[in-house]
Amino acid sequence: MTTATGAVFAVLGAGDSGAASGAASGARPIREPERGRAASPYAFRGMWVATVFNRDWPSRTGLSAAAQRSELLRHLDRAVERRLNAVVLQVRPTADALWPSPHEPWAECLTGTQGKDPGWDPLGTAVAEAHERGLELHAWFNPYRVANHTDPGRLVASHPARTHPGWTVPYGGKLYYDPGLPEVRRFVQDAMLDAVRRYDIDAVHWDDYFYPYPVAGERFDDDASYARHGAGFATRADWRRHNTDLLVSEMSARIEEVNPQVRFGVSPFGVWRDAADDPEGSDTGAGLATYDDLYADTRKWVKEGWIDHVVPQLYWHIGHPSTDYARLLAWWDATVRGTGVRLRIGEALYKAGDAAQPQAWQDPEELSRHLALAAGRPGVDGHCFFAAKEVAEDRIGALAAAVADHYPPPARSARRPGRPESG
Repeated sequence: MTTATGAVFAVLGAGDSGAASGAASGARPIREPERGRAASPYAFRGMWVATVFNRDWPSRTGLSAAAQRSELLRHLDRAVERRLNAVVLQVRPTADALWPSPHEPWAECLTGTQGKDPGWDPLGTAVAEAHERGLELHAWFNPYRVANHTDPGRLVASHPARTHPGWTVPYGGKLYYDPGLPEVRRFVQDAMLDAVRRYDIDAVHWDDYFYPYPVAGERFDDDASYARHGAGFATRADWRRHNTDLLVSEMSARIEEVNPQVRFGVSPFGVWRDAADDPEGSDTGAGLATYDDLYADTRKWVKEGWIDHVVPQLYWHIGHPSTDYARLLAWWDATVRGTGVRLRIGEALYKAGDAAQPQAWQDPEELSRHLALAAGRPGVDGHCFFAAKEVAEDRIGALAAAVADHYPPPARSARRPGRPESG
């Protein structure tokens, strides 16, 4: 996830050349959203639960299975108490897994030791317990991040990044899979689809990390993969965007094949491109764009119908001088119009009451004003709050105010009986 200044949020780590056109074959069916969905009691009300660095859950490594389970259930109960109807749980934080995966090791965030069996199935439990409470469970995967360090020797010996050393690129103090390798792209899809096959998850969710965020003075060394696979592209940037397009379109088609009831959503950094760089861009001056810096053409994915919903991280306040929440909200609402892709807004609850943030975030009503603005936009299908720790703490009552103003009881489950494929 990212901060409102456009820099990477420290612990979390959003046109193409003609050669990319073949990716469109993976398009998902266009599904028209329901009229008035934003005002519906079924509109999306979600919260992220981040596991990388034990950001939200588990509270620390090495807890007993019973203690981990108890903490997880408390997060689910709290979501219900806050009148939410969905939880987005990070289940593949660093090319490891919160379920018994045949492709990747058990996640380090559980026991403190990557590959160590925690003695229970966190994802399986989360799905069952969320559904028992009437909550949707969206499984949140990070496709390419391998480790929050650059030493493959620190990974468990059986880790694919060690058995395939040519798959990785160190960059910015972290280790990533190389998105330019077709075998990498197929592998990460296989790893994520294992969870789709095993569990009754409601959606596959990706965050804003594709190619990594730029790090000053460093370059992402994909020279070898570009030499092997980059022929026919005018620039390396075009080739990189094509690689990310393929990741998205192929995953979309494969989810549809495995289970067409499972939806596919992406939560990108909130600025596709600034209008100064592209007439189709937003009236912003972010200086950072998913298209140019992460090689992620998020607008194209919406227009092609490769995703079912988009959750842009609009982590700025109303009236921000360069990246105004209201202007970005209008841009995204216009972008999804007529596509059938649902728009859920990522909200920076973590900023509310943080003394390091601008004055607007010291006002408990700022978040509620976001929801009020969004209610006037027909394309908006709900909101998702970052993140579970702040949902619990709610430092200045910003979430409580938003819930009181916009989420009247009773809370309605997003898992409606007999819901159509559009969800």
